[in-house]
Amino acid sequence: MVEKKAEKASVWTSYSKDDKEKLEALAAGYIDFISNCKTERECAAEVVREAEAAGYRNLSDVLKVGEKLKAGDKVYAVNMKKAVVLFNIGTEPLQEGINILGAHIDSPSLHLKQNPLYEEGGLSYLDTHYYGGIKKYQWVTLPLAMHGVVVKKDGMVVDISIGEKKTDPVFCVTDLLIHLAQEQMEKKASKAVEGENLDILIGSYPLKDGEKESVKAGILKLLKDTYDIEEDDFLSAEIILVPAGRARELGFDRSMVIGYGQDDRVCAYTSLRAMLDTKAVKRTACCLLVDKEEIGSVGATGMRSRFFENTCAELLSAAEPYSELALRHMLAHSKMLSSDVSSAFDVLYQSAFDKKNTAYCGRGMVFNKFTGHGGKSGSNDANAEYLGELRHIMDKHAVHFQLAELGRVDLGGGGTIAYIMSLYGMQVIDSGVAVLSMHAPWEVTSKIDIYEANKGYRAFLAEA
Repeated sequence: MVEKKAEKASVWTSYSKDDKEKLEALAAGYIDFISNCKTERECAAEVVREAEAAGYRNLSDVLKVGEKLKAGDKVYAVNMKKAVVLFNIGTEPLQEGINILGAHIDSPSLHLKQNPLYEEGGLSYLDTHYYGGIKKYQWVTLPLAMHGVVVKKDGMVVDISIGEKKTDPVFCVTDLLIHLAQEQMEKKASKAVEGENLDILIGSYPLKDGEKESVKAGILKLLKDTYDIEEDDFLSAEIILVPAGRARELGFDRSMVIGYGQDDRVCAYTSLRAMLDTKAVKRTACCLLVDKEEIGSVGATGMRSRFFENTCAELLSAAEPYSELALRHMLAHSKMLSSDVSSAFDVLYQSAFDKKNTAYCGRGMVFNKFTGHGGKSGSNDANAEYLGELRHIMDKHAVHFQLAELGRVDLGGGGTIAYIMSLYGMQVIDSGVAVLSMHAPWEVTSKIDIYEANKGYRAFLAEA
């Protein structure tokens, strides 16, 4: 008779009082971060603020004065206010490779179209285009906040943040009442709410001008009086609608976090904290936080751009004799954790998972040897040697971890930035935190997994 393998226990039971205090401190900082940083621009700005407070300098300032970088120097670079990379220079030559934590700071959301404002039936709306993979029906009847920038023709930038303060108004997408929804309820979930119906309700108070009453005109007057914005200024705006309100502790025992944008800001925050807490290193440490992962890492601020490669070239030129070959050696000899979330086992939908090879809440950070879908299509499949090295590092630093796949084989799955970085020939593996309700407006994580991920990232930067 084959003995049944015992189910792996939760990590909570192994924690000391001191461990729990450190965990709660990290969780509190994390809740503040995802509550205050709901767009990639806001994340990038906060990362720069925290980096400078920790002694990091802008790489462009270093290059301007021709300063040579040395071991112990800390620098950062920003890409179009939407992506950031940090470097902590080590004692070993850059050509021998660096240790990289890479995460993304964009999340599914609703974006305003270029000509969004209209009035119908005595109500005023803003037309949207959804961003990333969403279940459209999840975004109706939620209080939504408005974040972003409006750039006027003269270059003046107007920052927008409405709906986060208790005194702020909020916005919403309406839905059809159940009594009239017989036809809607017969539709597939993907069609029950159409993308063109994800319009934002913004007002109903009409402005009277002679005999004419117009809600749209009233909205435009408010925008002009409050922000000095004209209707045409929407043409050069980036306005994002996200769930309003702060992230919160979840559960009677306060063991979890519920909040917007945890994919992938949970890995971005834990990577950032690991980077800022890392002091002297042998191999140069790097934290790379990028945009556009949710739509394929495209564009100038996504991982497919040359921003990281170009910045590495500038870093190398400021620290060591530069050559194209030296840069290629640096990238090929690097090691990376592609820090992105994994789908947590949900007992209410357990048929979607392979129980033996799925991530569980409360069991530590997650490694995904491969992602992709079906026959590993679109994935970076990390090699066994690298995984063995990481197992050694994690065990040495008492990091609790688990290995997982993203759902049943034939159901498909997601991707990260790992396959893009692997093009350089470096060692890359996906790692991160298990998330319940991933890509929903409100996602759920375990505090224990957040803490263990941070431990794992610190261990990686120090030992890899």
